[in-house]
Amino acid sequence: MPVCWMDAWKHTRKTTQSQGFGVLPYFFWCTVFSVSIFGVRSADGFLSKAEKNPDDTLVTTPCWHVEEFVVSDECKPCDELQSKIRPECMPTGSVEKVNCPRSKREEYKSCRSIEMEKAIFWKFVGGMMGASVAFALVVLYRQRTLDGRALEKVRKQIESI
Repeated sequence: MPVCWMDAWKHTRKTTQSQGFGVLPYFFWCTVFSVSIFGVRSADGFLSKAEKNPDDTLVTTPCWHVEEFVVSDECKPCDELQSKIRPECMPTGSVEKVNCPRSKREEYKSCRSIEMEKAIFWKFVGGMMGASVAFALVVLYRQRTLDGRALEKVRKQIESI
């Protein structure tokens, strides 16, 4: 249990009758404190390399980040060699070729293929169906257990008469 929660719990138990606010002020201040400490500490990690060094923006930033682009080749899966060589292939396993007319550059951009999206969707649907079946079985088991307890209680009441 975090320290803030323990302090709030102890304080709430002592002063619940005398104070109407309860845990909320302590929770609020603990949250503000945690966000300020961890937010300041990790804010530097959220900056990209281009944001840290604005002089290198034109060199390191892909053209499709800073200007309009036209897709010249549709999204295609990378083969084994491309997935090892091209860093664009690593996040999704597919790339598309883009042209930037203003800078006249031709680059590759990571993309999500329709087949990959379908596979992800059906995995999600299958997982949700499996979870719903599992929870339905848990509910049936619990319902039968409670029904058995109720019948046993009624049987004991009838026997005692």
